[in-house]
Amino acid sequence: MGVTKTEIFSDTQNEIAQLAKAFAHPARVAILHQLFKSTKCICGDLVDEIGLAQATISQHLKELKNLGLIKGNIEGTSVCYCINEEKWENMKSIFNAFFNQEIKTNNCC
Repeated sequence: MGVTKTEIFSDTQNEIAQLAKAFAHPARVAILHQLFKSTKCICGDLVDEIGLAQATISQHLKELKNLGLIKGNIEGTSVCYCINEEKWENMKSIFNAFFNQEIKTNNCC
């Protein structure tokens, strides 16, 4: 498989594609749902709540953290996670601008 030529796309196009990875797997969506439902950082409850193996949860948490959508704090022997509010708001505005574009076709299909 070839390498994606990200340099031929705009910064906004690349950012939308990167952020869309957060929603590309239902486990990441489930993790985000759990983090939104909680009023505090979540430390170890995700395995029980979602029903996946710890290694699988960790892999998806790593992807979400790499995207900047969540942040983690070390508390004792575990890492506690929460939504990165600033990045989430930024992502919402990027997606809103993208999804709120007007369609400018004249019955072409």
